Amino acid sequence: MNQELIKKAQGLRSQGFTTGEIADELNVSKDTARWLTLQTTGKRDEEKSQAPLDFAINWKSLGGSSARLRYVSAAMADIALKHGPSDVIVGIAVSGVPFATMMADVVALETGIETSISVFHPIKHRKGKDAEGAISSNFASVEDKRVVIVDDVITSGRTIKEVIDVLKKQGAEPTCVTVLIDKKGISEIEGVPVESLIKVSRLG
Repeated sequence: MNQELIKKAQGLRSQGFTTGEIADELNVSKDTARWLTLQTTGKRDEEKSQAPLDFAINWKSLGGSSARLRYVSAAMADIALKHGPSDVIVGIAVSGVPFATMMADVVALETGIETSISVFHPIKHRKGKDAEGAISSNFASVEDKRVVIVDDVITSGRTIKEVIDVLKKQGAEPTCVTVLIDKKGISEIEGVPVESLIKVSRLG
């Protein structure tokens, strides 16, 4: 972990970001985000406490271009269609939402089926010990629908498991999870297939 990442994490904390939001913003695990915010900048690396084993992902060159996002979303939609058509694409806030929006257009064009979008707010973005993840009421209903779950990065799989549980409670049928990068290297969560454009594997 470098000083720049520590500064970014601490800057986000000073702006009021929760640990979960910092994790999403930097594409690291919550444990790593927590560790980053507790470090003192300026210390030599050998003086710092041991960082969690993680990979920091920076996909700003992709996220800063609507054309690139559209191309990548089309590839993610193509992977999702291996599991059949879907009625709703559920984007996990924040970074899964742009992919979900563009994927819904691609899936609708490919299948001829009107495809809606919905947004999931995970626990890690919410305050209060009794907070729960929730489907936004401002977008399409997922009840009795076939849904694809979309996010940018899988780090631990906890958020994906959370959204699958909420969807099933609402009577939805999750057909697959599609992500840009899978840092965990998993093929399914709760029986739902996981598809990624990039899968990270640790060696050794």
